[in-house]
Amino acid sequence: MDDIKKIVIIGSGPAGYTAAIYAARALLEPMMFEGFMTGGIPGGQLMTTTDVENYPGFPKGIGGPELMEQFKKQAVNFGTICLTEDVESVDLKGPHFIVNGANTKVAAHSIIISTGATAKRL
Repeated sequence: MDDIKKIVIIGSGPAGYTAAIYAARALLEPMMFEGFMTGGIPGGQLMTTTDVENYPGFPKGIGGPELMEQFKKQAVNFGTICLTEDVESVDLKGPHFIVNGANTKVAAHSIIISTGATAKRL
């Protein structure tokens, strides 16, 4: 592989997008595998939340999907490459990490795994 990414982020919730924003601002040219979460839409648990009332900067609250849309816009604005596909495997052996997506294979110096959590419904 000739093109080795500096950093690949797996997961597209708040932690993944925050990592992407900071990595992009540091000129690391991040690539993010958004994956498919809620109903085929990347974005983590916030995609199923109606109002987020405790996030700074939104005194009247903001919808979870709208907040995730803003996260993505900011990450892309700084240069993050977003791939809407699942990661099927990661090879941690060798001089570089190999991230195997559903349609894309990427070599990277570093990876951040931010795949989030799943709520347990009662």
